[in-house]
Amino acid sequence: MTSSTLARRIHATSHLTGEFVLRSGRHATEYFDKYRFESDPVLLDAIAGEMAVLVPPDTQVLAGLEMGGIPVVTALGRHTGLPCAFVRKEAKAYGTCRLAEGADIAGRRVLVVEDVVTSGGQIVLSTAELRALGADIAEALCVIDRQQGGAQALAAEGIGLRSFLTADALKAAVGG
Repeated sequence: MTSSTLARRIHATSHLTGEFVLRSGRHATEYFDKYRFESDPVLLDAIAGEMAVLVPPDTQVLAGLEMGGIPVVTALGRHTGLPCAFVRKEAKAYGTCRLAEGADIAGRRVLVVEDVVTSGGQIVLSTAELRALGADIAEALCVIDRQQGGAQALAAEGIGLRSFLTADALKAAVGG
């Protein structure tokens, strides 16, 4: 399956119209519900299969960010055979009290995995915390880069961004 075919499937599955309030507080008549493509196991598996070639060859652990990065990293791990860590927004206060569950990250080359990047803010925050725990992080990988400053914010923190699709590519695939 080509990336443009997948882009059309992602759009058909996730693009909604109506009245929406965005996290920024702005109002919109269109909304992209990323959880719709993440909850479709066949579509998510196809996306992960295509994304696998974007994983740098020196990667030792894939780290998915809560919440949307978790299904993506799990599917990507199936295609790459790499172990996964599941990264919380903050360490839990009970049990293991860990920020990152699953594979050990200390002293290992870790690729941060996210579903959609807009500002890059959560990747910046999570990467700082993972680096403090000993992870070696140089890059992040996302399904869609909305091209709203995320890549630049990550670059300022020494993090390269690899993306399967950009907002422009998604629009072009559906004739928008």
